[in-house]
Amino acid sequence: MRYNYVVIEGTIGAGKTSLATRISEQYNARLILEQFEDNSFLPKFYLEPDKYAFPLEMSFLASRFQQLKDQLSTQDLFKSFTISDYFINKSLIFAGKTLQKDELALYSRFFNIINASLPKPDLLVYLYLDVENLKKNIVKRGRSYELEIENNYLEKIQTGYFEYIRQQRDMRILIIDTNHIDFVENECDYNKILEIINREHKKGIHRFVLE
Repeated sequence: MRYNYVVIEGTIGAGKTSLATRISEQYNARLILEQFEDNSFLPKFYLEPDKYAFPLEMSFLASRFQQLKDQLSTQDLFKSFTISDYFINKSLIFAGKTLQKDELALYSRFFNIINASLPKPDLLVYLYLDVENLKKNIVKRGRSYELEIENNYLEKIQTGYFEYIRQQRDMRILIIDTNHIDFVENECDYNKILEIINREHKKGIHRFVLE
């Protein structure tokens, strides 16, 4: 692997945890997985988003920052690199789609303070799936509170990611369309993604459609 710190991103149900985990096992990488299942606000948010959006986003931000600070502040000499299934900037992306204007202004102040102290990834991999396939994956993994997620919410988050990605100029970003492959069950499809990640990419946005 050409990088020291890689993040796999995508909308809910895109398969980022599965891909990050598999890559970490193959390359003996340090794996950082988002600890979202312990968040008590999440099921409440999916039922009453307007009421629970701000405490949810703040709790996620605190949890993500603490985890990344703890993990990335020390070097593991027995691991080849670090791979994570989330990027701290997703906090701002989600907040931008769920918070009211005054809430977002306050949230952004906190985010900018803590984000300055964290290292930036060498590579951001965004897994793109359309909403229909996202929903299929969400149903397949069977988390009861996620089954309440509406299509328009997934579309808003997907739009937020693309808005963020378009604004980046100094990052290596791969957008990989995985609508027609199954990298979890199909070894050939998984290797296609690895081949793309292992190429040497200059900074900028690179798009790939896999079939």
